[in-house]
Amino acid sequence: MDFNVSLAANGTSEGNFLKKNSFSVFSILILTLLVILIIATFVWNLLVLVTILRVKTFHRVPHNLVASMAVSDVMVAALVMPLSLVNELSARRWRLGRLLCHVWISFDVLCCTASIWNVTAIALDRYWSITRHLEYTLKTRKKISNIMIGLTWALSAVISLSPLFGWGETYTADEENCQVSQDPSYTIFSTFGAFYLPLCVVLFVYWKIYKAAKFRIGTRKRNAVMPNAEMVQVSKLLLCTS
Repeated sequence: MDFNVSLAANGTSEGNFLKKNSFSVFSILILTLLVILIIATFVWNLLVLVTILRVKTFHRVPHNLVASMAVSDVMVAALVMPLSLVNELSARRWRLGRLLCHVWISFDVLCCTASIWNVTAIALDRYWSITRHLEYTLKTRKKISNIMIGLTWALSAVISLSPLFGWGETYTADEENCQVSQDPSYTIFSTFGAFYLPLCVVLFVYWKIYKAAKFRIGTRKRNAVMPNAEMVQVSKLLLCTS
């Protein structure tokens, strides 16, 4: 009886030991993959910035828009993702204090919103370069792209810094919780400004680009067919006169 009990106890302890070891191995694997992802994101976007800065032919539109998006992605990899990893390793309990919580959440919202709006700015630049290629000169593109970059970061700053001025709370000391402000009005404002509005703009712009490209293809086809019809008419006249 005692022998069976000891076997059962040993089996249970061995099972727990294997579970703990398997969990630790799995955790180390996930941690390694996340660290590699952070490093790859940082290095890749840093190389994009270095390339744009060093190659003179890239010192024009839309490469300044691409550089702006790379800056936001570098900031995500350098400031947001490491703190996110620390938060995950702590079972999502924030133990780094209120200040770092505000820094983490603010940069998270700032960089992600800026990245989304930079994509929107690139879409607008493509649309205007296709539909207004005569008016949308290089000088005009540079001016408008700089304005769009400024508005992108200004809007992103307004959305990300609003909780610091009392619009909701991001840090709860008792629960050791750090998250984006859950105030309903701020949630609506930030979600609309950081996702739904740029999404609608991008979808509308690319639909207009598709329509413009389709119109150009139809115009080229008509221009290619018309000379052939005229040649047929000329050949008929020549045959009749002969």
